Amino acid sequence: MLRLRRCCCSFASLFLITAAPLVGQTDRMAPDLAPHLAQAELLARSPYSSPLRSAAPITLPHMIRAAGPIFAGTVTAIARSPISSKDAVATVAITFHVNQGIQGAITGQDFTLHQWIGLWNGGQQRYRIGEQVLLFLYPASKLGLTSSVLGSLGRFPIDSFGSVLFLPEHISAFRTDPVLGGKPSMSIQDFAWAVRRARAEEGIE
Repeated sequence: MLRLRRCCCSFASLFLITAAPLVGQTDRMAPDLAPHLAQAELLARSPYSSPLRSAAPITLPHMIRAAGPIFAGTVTAIARSPISSKDAVATVAITFHVNQGIQGAITGQDFTLHQWIGLWNGGQQRYRIGEQVLLFLYPASKLGLTSSVLGSLGRFPIDSFGSVLFLPEHISAFRTDPVLGGKPSMSIQDFAWAVRRARAEEGIE
């Protein structure tokens, strides 16, 4: 029994020694990363994180108020940026050609979003070259990081005919919206018009 206790004490000491650097690394983490960690945790718990769950109703004005840039675009480049200093975080830069600027993005220009690599590695928000999407993005943080509003709800696929597609989670979440409710798809132009109309009617700056 005495020998067993000594083994347990040795194992505990070894664990504390090896874990110490990890504690230091957490303390040195850029403070601006905290909101993204919290967001990832909330998304994991949210009914919007899985199409298998019944998403709570939401309306287009809710999305607009939470968003910074809103645009339809094509992914043209993806580049990973490693940590360059003790105060930096690893990120992924995704560049889009803006096919239709709706808010905070200009049609015909390129737009690059910088995303915390944890969202990418977790498979929550990945993109591929040539993919066409319509995005509602959160305003950029102090480090310039952003992500789609409410996870998958802020990201709409676009097909080869230029139609914005509503996935099951979109249809469920927007079921009470007077404009988007009950629609399986919509043209990019009609979607842009709906956003602008909602902004005007709700007095959203």
